[in-house]
Amino acid sequence: MFACEHYGVVPDMLVVGKGLGGGILPLAALIARDGLDVAGDRALGHYTHEKNPVACAAALATIAYIEAHGLLARARDLGRSTLDRLRTMMTAHPLIGDVRGLGLLLGIELVADRSTRAPAPEQAEAVMYAALSRGLSFKITMGNIITLAPPLTITDEEMDRALGILDECLTEVERRGPG
Repeated sequence: MFACEHYGVVPDMLVVGKGLGGGILPLAALIARDGLDVAGDRALGHYTHEKNPVACAAALATIAYIEAHGLLARARDLGRSTLDRLRTMMTAHPLIGDVRGLGLLLGIELVADRSTRAPAPEQAEAVMYAALSRGLSFKITMGNIITLAPPLTITDEEMDRALGILDECLTEVERRGPG
């Protein structure tokens, strides 16, 4: 479920947020190893989204759904096949300098020149706006990395559509040329 688990890292603390509330209710959690939980019997203040029983019920339901529907294995498998497709797209698009990912957290690095790996932030922004006009939303990280982080419930058809839109937008931006 967590990146640290893929690399044999056992963190002292793990912060969990966003999807924990099932995408419906705001909730975050700090998971700490036993030795760091030194104030479990004290109130350290009250925060807006702290200890909400409805949000906690949503979190438990979210975790149960993920487990019951095998969404972690699905994310692993779909992530691998999506990376394969992105690598194929890389051969057709000189703007793509690298693709990488783990599960459904994927990055597509856009470069002006593959040999120098010079970033292509203007083209990344153009691809993003072209994609938005076609109904696909994503973040640009570090100015030139398209970050795809679809929901664990994404279907094969939805992923195919998203990658098709991305492919079209890369083609469009590459035809326009630099700047």
